[in-house]
Amino acid sequence: MKSTLAALIALGVVATVPQAFAESHADPVAARMELMKDVGAQTKILGTIAKADFDADAVQAAASALHADAQQIPAKFEANEMTEKSEALPAIWENFDDFKDKAMALEVAAKSAMDATDTATLGAAMGQIGGACKACHEDYRLKK
Repeated sequence: MKSTLAALIALGVVATVPQAFAESHADPVAARMELMKDVGAQTKILGTIAKADFDADAVQAAASALHADAQQIPAKFEANEMTEKSEALPAIWENFDDFKDKAMALEVAAKSAMDATDTATLGAAMGQIGGACKACHEDYRLKK
């Protein structure tokens, strides 16, 4: 199980870096979409660990990546740019301070996951992460 989790983490963290870097220089909307995909990937890894055998190294890697991603969210959304692929709502830029506060809540929740010592504390952190994601998505993401 631990080798599977390590492989997931490696793919989630390493696979998106070159692509996200290239896109960030070409298209800010694509760059923020890649960032949000990585947020989802790291959250999925943490959720998988919370339901399985606790692996402190895997938790630390995924939570650290999620924390770093959360720190980047406000900067990635500074440019008020949209494309047909974007799921961002104009409300982000109309309420940017609130949007930044919600990104900060994800950052704090990811920090809680970094401090997890077992499945119970990781589960509590996952509740915070899910709540932070939901709060932002309810106000600032296009509903499908």
